[in-house]
Formats: sequence, structure tokens, C-alpha cells
Amino acid sequence: MTSFVRRTLLASTVLASVTIGLPAAHAEDAPAAPAGAEQTSESSVGTGAHDRGGDIVVTARRRQESSQEVPLAISVVGGEHIDSTGSFNVGRLQQLTPTLQYYSSNPRNTAVNIRGLGVPFGLTNDGIEQGVGIYVDDVYNSRVASATFDFLDVAQVEVLRGPQGTLYGKNTTAGAINITTNQPTFDFEGKAEVSLGNYNFKQAKAAISGPLSDTVAARIAVSSTNRKGTIYNVTTGEHIQSQDNLGLRGQLLWKPTETLDITLAGDFSAQDANCCGSVYVRTGATQRATARQFAALAAKLGYAPPSTDPFDRLTDLDTDLRAKNKIGGASLRVKWELGAGALTSITAWRFWDWDPSNDRDFTGLPIVALSQNPSQQDQYTQELRYNYSSDKIDFVVGAFGFYQRIDTQGTEAQGSASSAWNNVANDALNGLVAYNTQYLKNTSAALYGQLSWHVTPELTLQPGVRLNYDKKEGYYQRRVFDGAGNELLLANQASFTTAQKAQVAIYTPQEISPEFSDWNFSYDFTASYKVAPDVLVYATYAKSFKSGGINQNGVPVDASNNPILASATVKPESVHHYEAGIKTQFWDRRATFNVSIFRTDITNYQANVNNGQYGVLRGYLANAGAVRSQGIEADFSVRPSERFNAYANGAYTDATYRKFVDAPCPPELSGGTTVTATTTVSPPGTAGGISPANCDISGQRLPGVSKFSFSFGAEVNAPAKLLGKEGEVYFGYDGSVRSNFSSNPSPSAYTWVDGYSLHNFRAGFRTESGFDVYGWVRNAFDENYFEQLFVGPGNTGLIAGLPGDPRTWGFTIKSNF
Repeated sequence: MTSFVRRTLLASTVLASVTIGLPAAHAEDAPAAPAGAEQTSESSVGTGAHDRGGDIVVTARRRQESSQEVPLAISVVGGEHIDSTGSFNVGRLQQLTPTLQYYSSNPRNTAVNIRGLGVPFGLTNDGIEQGVGIYVDDVYNSRVASATFDFLDVAQVEVLRGPQGTLYGKNTTAGAINITTNQPTFDFEGKAEVSLGNYNFKQAKAAISGPLSDTVAARIAVSSTNRKGTIYNVTTGEHIQSQDNLGLRGQLLWKPTETLDITLAGDFSAQDANCCGSVYVRTGATQRATARQFAALAAKLGYAPPSTDPFDRLTDLDTDLRAKNKIGGASLRVKWELGAGALTSITAWRFWDWDPSNDRDFTGLPIVALSQNPSQQDQYTQELRYNYSSDKIDFVVGAFGFYQRIDTQGTEAQGSASSAWNNVANDALNGLVAYNTQYLKNTSAALYGQLSWHVTPELTLQPGVRLNYDKKEGYYQRRVFDGAGNELLLANQASFTTAQKAQVAIYTPQEISPEFSDWNFSYDFTASYKVAPDVLVYATYAKSFKSGGINQNGVPVDASNNPILASATVKPESVHHYEAGIKTQFWDRRATFNVSIFRTDITNYQANVNNGQYGVLRGYLANAGAVRSQGIEADFSVRPSERFNAYANGAYTDATYRKFVDAPCPPELSGGTTVTATTTVSPPGTAGGISPANCDISGQRLPGVSKFSFSFGAEVNAPAKLLGKEGEVYFGYDGSVRSNFSSNPSPSAYTWVDGYSLHNFRAGFRTESGFDVYGWVRNAFDENYFEQLFVGPGNTGLIAGLPGDPRTWGFTIKSNF
């Protein structure tokens, strides 16, 4: 069914894009996307095809206003620039916004961070919240997996940097991504777009909007993206890391009076890619015995990776790969204008279905035969808020309710090579299987408010508060069976055979029911002053938090294999944030320059702790003592005329653990005999050495954070005539550069990702009315780089990786009508 939809969509958009030609301009009174969404100002990170100067209107403070009037660091990318640069999801968006970090080994294990903060780096644990809130048309998306889908009929994306807890939720300790889609219109309009490229890339988008009556309007949008994978699996003969996305969105607007808008929206997105895998990168010496290091084990089993050059893009993973992902839902938004104020209600339901299969040993050997943890989520939210504006004060007050239920059913199994790999006799691990059952009930409620008091026309004081209650109830059960189907019960462990002891060392039975509940109070205060009509200075202090969590993937065990229940919950993060900035426009507002400096201090930082064994515990949550992120950001854009525009954005981010004395050790200090009072820790990488029980990584950099990151670009155009149509030819460039970053929760000499730069070009012809045809090339210089590196399980020294996309190219044709 979905392939039929994709073929139909591709054919129809090609036909529409080619035959529409020069469409008529939209009616003057047609409701548009948020005013200025495609215009360029200081806070804009890109340039759109129809940018003509002026203010960018944002809703960062839950009301429409110029981005230059908002006293916070914000990046805005218009829908036009999203399309022209191929930034069709959050992952692509990070190339335009230097302080946004995005990492995804698969849709579930996805991290979206701002300034190095947000989600613990590594395997996802459902028991905690994300620190970067993702909102689509005012609806909160609790799953980071939503960030892996294609943008669908987007008007603009706002990236709000720094804590946004008083207006955007209890856990936006790092920032928020506010996505606004195009809304239904009472004048008929539409657009169609199709792109074709190498790697069999095919993308089609279409949207149509118009009236159903004098008071009812509708809009529907569809999108499909398909591409062959960039890594070849020599075992299966297939390309992996493909793209196979389908999205649908429909909206119905009822406007019975000029003061009342009621919008019913529904959406559905599906991914069914041949995904997700990795390639061999290198090995590094650990403190395992020499016979347990990767080289010796591979030689013992007659194994060699298909290539030792990761950029040959070859893998030999022998487990079926699957990453089926479905997200969707419905929302009802009611907005009632009440004189100087407006009352808004947003009621929403979201669902998420995740059906994966992974190869967790990162090799072509049958060590881990199965690793799959499908999940299903239902989420319900209700928000009610009142906005008021006057000459002296503006304020927002509201209430927010949230309920989430996640159910997960996991299967993990050991293969025929597991016993030899783990040095277990008599093939005792072959067929060993664990069945995991878990659920999470997550309830939250909040009252919030933010006031802007215009003391004078130049001076504004803005306090904000939020009172929040959170409750989490979880359940985790792991049942373990040997290869003959016999269940291993810890009640019988006193009589376990040697083989059974080895089996429970790999998969330990466990059953826990962790719970957490707490009240929290957040507040912030901002003072802003207009030094001149186009110069705004501001300073902010915020006391925020991220709610406590529970370990949904199991907890460590003691010497008797009993769960350590003290590890079942993690404390809330406590955040103190300081920021100051200046926003300026000059040269008759042709140029904009914004600068912000910030410091965020977090105590009880929620870190992801990795376990080196295959099945004992892949990862769990723990509190690091303290973390700090500080730095400076600058954004510049200029448009001297309609024929040229340019932008440059940069960030320096110093994000480090200030205190983490009991962190997991990096691979070079892992795998040996645990140090005792009478022994001494061996130097890193000493085979058969003595390893610390844990490591002090205080002062070291947080994972995934580059100290320096930049994005820049320009576009030039000239009048031209093509096929009898008046328009302009144009040439555009967008580039990004970032320095190195750590790809492991505890920095390791083996997992530093080298810095890299990416360069994208486009050239084409467009008309004022919306017809556009252009060619594009991304990663034009075919830079070899890694998105992530992974430490292989078992402390054998294996390092696997996910290479970034190679050079891709193609062309796009689109038209509005």
C-alpha cells in the first residue's frame, strides 16, 4: 500500500511541477504562514528564495513577534531554505544551526542536544525525559524518534537555545525546537515538488489548501523520501542505511467568527528502511587478557572484517536489520480572541510504534543472534493558556497535563559463536535467550506563567514561573532460558552448574518495579533594554530542572545477582542558567548581528552508563555530580540588495563534566581484574591488566560536543528569461565546519571523531510566482567523516562506526499554484 502511495505521489508531483509552469500569485487576503517566516534577519540562519528583508515573526514566547524583539538566543530557518538546502529533518538541520547536535544510530537511539545538553549520549532509556522539547504546532512530542522523520509542509523552524521551562515544559533544560506548519487557507493554493538524485534518491512533496465553505478551510500535505543505502552488506548482498519515509498530514480549519479559530489536525509518518548498521573502524588495546582481545578472538574463529577501511562502506552484519517506525496522532486547537487577549486550548493524542532488529556484536559472527525491543507508546496532552498584550504588560498563563504509556517486549539471544567469543566451555551459550517485558506510566501536570512588564518603552522586565508534578511508574522483567528451553531461576542458583553460572553472567534474570514522583518549581528572570530602535541588550537567569527518572532497562546486580534497587531511580537534574546577549540591525536593516554568551550549571546530571558485557546490562542511568556548559554564539546575516544575501553563524561551546568520580571507564581501562586495596591500576591498554572499578572523568568533555562549530552560506541571483518565462537564475552555497568530539560517554582515545567540513551547492532558475528548478550537490568534496563511533561489547577493543553520507547530487523541480 505504501509503495503504491509513493509511486502515485511521485508521478503526480512530477506532472504537477512540470505542467503548472507560471502559476498565478496567491490572493492578497490569503492567510499565510507565520508572517515573515521566509524573511531574513539577524537571527535567521539561512536565506530563502523569496526573502526580501524585514523581520522574522516567531512564536517563541507563545505570541507572534519579531525575532529581534525576543530576548533569547534563537535561530530561525524558513521552509523555503529548508527545502532548498535539503534539510528535510532535524538531522540535516544541524548543518545550519551550529549549537544543535543530532546523533542517531537508529530512530529510537536518537539524541537531539543543544549546547551539548539534552539527552544522555548512548542507548535510549524510556525512564527519563529529553532535555530539548520538540513541538509541532504547539503539540509536545515526547519521543526523540519524532526528530528522525521528514519535515512535512513546514513554514518555519525555531531553535530556542537555553532553558525554556516556564513556557515550553518541565524538561526543556537545554532548549526547544518549535516547528510551525503551513495552515489551511481560504483561497485555493497548492505546491508540488519532486527531487531525483544518485543512490536512487527520490523525494516527492505536495500540499493543497482551500475553502470548503465560507467558514471551513482544509489543507492536506504528503511527502515521500526513498534512497538506496550508503553501506553495502556483503553477507546479505543489500545496501543498508537506506531511506524509506512516508508522511501524511491533514488539517481542517473552522472559523465561525473573526475571533474564533478551531483547527483539527491529523498526521501519520512511517519509516521502513533497511537499517541500521555499522562498519568496522579499528581496534584498540583494552585490559582483557591477550586471548580475549579482538585480534586473537577473530583469529581463533577465522574471522576478518570485509574491509579495514571504514570508508569502503562495507559491512558483514549477519543479523536481520529492521527499523520500522510509525508516529502519528491528532490534535484539536481552539483559539478565541478576547479583546486584548486570546485563550488557546490544545488537545492532542500521539502514538509511536517501533519494530527494530539490530546486530549488537557489530560483526559478521553469530555472537549476538537477536537484539530487538519493539515498543508501543500512547501519549495524551492538554494545554490551556491565556495570552494578554497591552502597552505596559504582556503575559501568558497556562496549565499543562501529560500522560504517557510505553510498552516494550524484548528478545535477546546468543548465537553459535558466543561461547568461543566469551571463553565459555561446551557451547553453553548457544541458544541462550532472554525475554524482556517492561512498561512505563508517566504522568505530569503543571501551572505556568510569564510576564513582560514594559517599565519604559526601552526597558522590559520578564519574570516567569512554573510549578510541576511528575510521577513515573515502571516495570521490568527479564526471563532467561538456556538453549534447551529450560528457564534459569535465581532461586536455584546455589545449585547452578558451571555452564548455568556462565549463562546468568550473560543474561541475568531480574524483576523490578521502580517508581518516582516529585514536585518542582522553576523560575526565570530576564531584563532587556533597547539601547536604540534596532539594538536590544538582554540578560537572563533561569532556575530550571529535568524531572527524575527510573531505569527501564534493568539495573546492576550485586554479587548474588540481586538487583541493586538504589540504582532503580535517578534524581532530578537541577539547572542554573546565566545568559546575556545583544541583538542588532544596521545598514538600514540590511545587516543583522547577534551575540550571546551563556553558562549552564547542572547538578545530578542524568548520564548514561554503559556496561561492557553483552547481556548483563547494556546501559543504565546514573547521576553525575555536576556538568557545566558555557560558551559564546554569534549570528550574522546581510542582504545589501535583492541580488545577494549571505549569513555566517558560529559557536564556541565548552561542555564538561565538572564532577563525575564514579563514571564508567573507557575501553582502554576496562576488562581487566578489578583493582583492590593491595593492587595498582595498570596503564591504559595493558593486556591482562588491573582495571579500576570506575573512573573519575571530572573535567573531561561531554560526548557529542564540538568546541567550535560554524555554518555559513550565500546566494546570488540575476534576472533571466527561460522558456519564455521571466525570472532569475541563482547560485547558492551552504557550508558547515565542526571540530572534533567524543563519541563515548566516557572520553576514550579510541572514540574521538575528527572534525570535518561539509559543502553544499545549488544552482537554478525560479520565477516570482513560485516555479523553481535547480540542481544540487551535497558534501560536494566527498568528505569522509563519522557521525558516530561505537564501542563493541565485551571489552575486546572493537570500535565500529557510522560513516556520514558521501557526496550526493540531483535536481529538484517545484511549483506553487
